Amino acid sequence: MFLIRSMNPSYSGAMDDALPDRPLKGRGAVSNRAGRYERHTRQAIDDGWQRIAAPDASAIDAPGFDAPISDAGDDTDPPSNPATVISTDTSRSVIARNDSPDIPFDRSINPYRGCEHGCIYCFARPTHAYLGFSPGLDFETRILAKPNAAALLENELRARNYWVQPIAMGTNTDPYQPIEKKMEITRGILRVLAAHGHPVTIVTKSALIMRDIDILAPMAAERLAHVMISVTTLDRDLARVMEPRASTPKRRLMAIQALNKAGIPTGVMAAPMIPGLNDAELERILEEAAAHGAHAAGYVLLRLPLEIKELFQEWLKAHAPLKAERVISLIRQTRDGALNQAQFGRRMAGSGAYAELIRQRFRQAARRLNLDRADWNLDTARFKPPPRAGDQLSLI
Repeated sequence: MFLIRSMNPSYSGAMDDALPDRPLKGRGAVSNRAGRYERHTRQAIDDGWQRIAAPDASAIDAPGFDAPISDAGDDTDPPSNPATVISTDTSRSVIARNDSPDIPFDRSINPYRGCEHGCIYCFARPTHAYLGFSPGLDFETRILAKPNAAALLENELRARNYWVQPIAMGTNTDPYQPIEKKMEITRGILRVLAAHGHPVTIVTKSALIMRDIDILAPMAAERLAHVMISVTTLDRDLARVMEPRASTPKRRLMAIQALNKAGIPTGVMAAPMIPGLNDAELERILEEAAAHGAHAAGYVLLRLPLEIKELFQEWLKAHAPLKAERVISLIRQTRDGALNQAQFGRRMAGSGAYAELIRQRFRQAARRLNLDRADWNLDTARFKPPPRAGDQLSLI
């Protein structure tokens, strides 16, 4: 049995009875620590009941009976795996805008808030704190879906003051996470974009994108679609604990092959590169992607903003304890001694000798494999909202 203790973050008393967080099968985050806006945190504690072994029923009424103390400790009751809960996002608009100078798009669509893929390194985790949820387990188990996203998008595209530029998908959370197979929100969005002749770029680590080849291929033929598949590692065991509910590396390579075969220009994102953990695979990832038809490549250095610092270090200690100290040391070497850099122009690629080495390795491999020649330009001249019943006919 567990008790939950609520306390102010400034609490500094002893927590000798606190139960340690432990990894859960199929989940990325080890803990569910409160977000930075919460006034209280919760901590599971051992109230002593769990150490009492279950007695034989016939012995309970025996005179002088005392329940024996178990030596099994907390391992007698493994942590439960929280189920995924899907809620409805009631946002009134679906296009998000940004003016970041180091991001090559100014608008994006995220069909879901939170992501069941559970990637421990995901830089979107801190956004869940805005919703009153934890960037830890809540981020991958408390998903907010936008079932009316397609209708909202159509209204926004028809606005008189709308001007067209490519819309990016997969920039915050994955548009092809597991629930998309059932809800088809991303598919509905693509149908609207196709009908309006609107260009789109997609980043995903899910082979589910192959389902939508029937929409993306005709769009690509008109220079309206571009895809990047994220391949972080070729090691299936590492992928299983680092991004537990994403497609396997092999399936992602198959998606690159299938999309390019269908005429959809598709590249590979080796992201994030984590110093001392997966960066040694950089060239092999690009080679495998090229062998499967990838036409472009990119990479991003690991970012650890806000709550991700603690979440990632917890994960390292749980899943790669012998490498943890070295990985953290190398990360600091790429971030001027810190664990994160927020400055535009540096946050994606880092700084210092080790970051420069990764950058040079990527450039040389991409050049050798012909992955540095992609034309990223999409056609914005085809945009035209289709007529709807009741629309006034143009006199021109």
